Amino acid sequence: MLAKTQAAAVLGVDAYPVEVEVDLASGLPYYATVGLPDAAVKESKDRIRAAILNTGFIYPMGRITVSLSPADVRKEGSAFDLPIALSLLRANGVFHSRSQTEDSLLFLGELALDGSLRPIRGALNIAVLAKKMGKRGLVLPAENAPEAAVVDKLEVYPVHTLPQVVGFIREEIKVSPACRQKNGIKKKQIERIDFSDIRGQHQAKRSVEVAAAGSHNLLMIGPPGSGKSMLAKRFPTILPPLSLDEAIETSQVWSVLGKLTKHDSLIQERPFRAPHHTISDAGLVGGGALPLPGEASLAHNGVLFLDELPEFRKNVLESLRGPLEDGKITISRAQASLSFPARFMLTAAMNPCICGLRTDGACTCTPKQVARYRSRISGPILDRIDIHINVPRVPWKELAEDPEGESSATIRNRVLAAQKIQKARLQDHPGVYANAHMGPALINEHCKLEAEGRRLLKLAVEKLGLSARAYHRVLKVARTISDLAGERDISPQHVAEAVQYRQLDRQIPV
Repeated sequence: MLAKTQAAAVLGVDAYPVEVEVDLASGLPYYATVGLPDAAVKESKDRIRAAILNTGFIYPMGRITVSLSPADVRKEGSAFDLPIALSLLRANGVFHSRSQTEDSLLFLGELALDGSLRPIRGALNIAVLAKKMGKRGLVLPAENAPEAAVVDKLEVYPVHTLPQVVGFIREEIKVSPACRQKNGIKKKQIERIDFSDIRGQHQAKRSVEVAAAGSHNLLMIGPPGSGKSMLAKRFPTILPPLSLDEAIETSQVWSVLGKLTKHDSLIQERPFRAPHHTISDAGLVGGGALPLPGEASLAHNGVLFLDELPEFRKNVLESLRGPLEDGKITISRAQASLSFPARFMLTAAMNPCICGLRTDGACTCTPKQVARYRSRISGPILDRIDIHINVPRVPWKELAEDPEGESSATIRNRVLAAQKIQKARLQDHPGVYANAHMGPALINEHCKLEAEGRRLLKLAVEKLGLSARAYHRVLKVARTISDLAGERDISPQHVAEAVQYRQLDRQIPV
């Protein structure tokens, strides 16, 4: 007898439908799984057999063939346990004809040996797929229900055991759909860190505000203890809140890696990722035999902080060229070519030299050592960083006597006002919602300069030797500075400030 159940799987960060077919024929006991299953899928036969027997159902005897379609895409994970078990029970006569209700649902879940259901990865991604397919909903482990329920107009049925699912299909047991999270995203009640904690560093705080307002990349250069890490960690506190669409995009990456819990079913704040400098290129941008996202994708719609930037291996830093330009990462393997979202704000910090004391006048490094240290950052990577500034050591007087600075809430209000202007200006261009994302055509349209501004920028290009990419990034930063000032046109003062943020262009060889 042949039986079918609708399921789904995740490849990269995108889900795709999978039809689970089970054929039960007479003959000596035999069990085969076809459709490129990985080890976890092959081992499911033992979990499924124990779960069926331990919940009081009869395990079918004979030749069992399980087919996972499409057969040319590799299947991995334990989410197929439940749909395979349901197809086996149907083929063995536990169910009768398929109902219209069952056809409109997707089933997924891992089975424990006692028949209970355990959580899976990628539930949110599969929920997004179910909505696109026009399905009424999906049946999945109760621990995954809050995560999947954030998708609007989709019924998510949380279940705990295999018998409960059987009773639900037979319409003997009623399962209420999980409630969708109200108002999309919750905000934390208390912010633990704030910009008011930072004494002095007024120019550095200004550059961080400009970077936040336009979603620009930022590099801070300064001696140890000057406040670079403090500034970076407070970056997310002045960023605008995540929209629901952005939260779902970001949460899909976290869901694939199993980082969402029933208490945090949706990423509520812009992510802040700070990997150690010993990270590999696969850890940063993703990889593996069947590629999975890395730290750059976990920072999607948030901040990726690279402390001690020159200490990262060169191949690791160079792997960021693509995502810094395109906002996505494409990894090609023999089996598949996958793309992961990776539109983040790069915030990096470094010392001015190996000992870190060059700006304090107590440096013991030779010029050759300084040049070698700074050359660890290639010209192409530096070109893709919009703002790089010096962060000097804070004088004792400012450290001890400066009054408390502006709070994150005050700065965030200015950032929100600037981003509101940008969104109104770019509303006819999908996927472009900040100045940093503008391409050449939009730059030509929205970053026009007057004669004095053009003269000043021409001088900067000639003196600093700016590349075409750096030239465009200066224009985009100037546009952001103008938006923060609430002005329609870019003035020479805005251009001058934007040029001031290109301090390393003459110091690091391209």
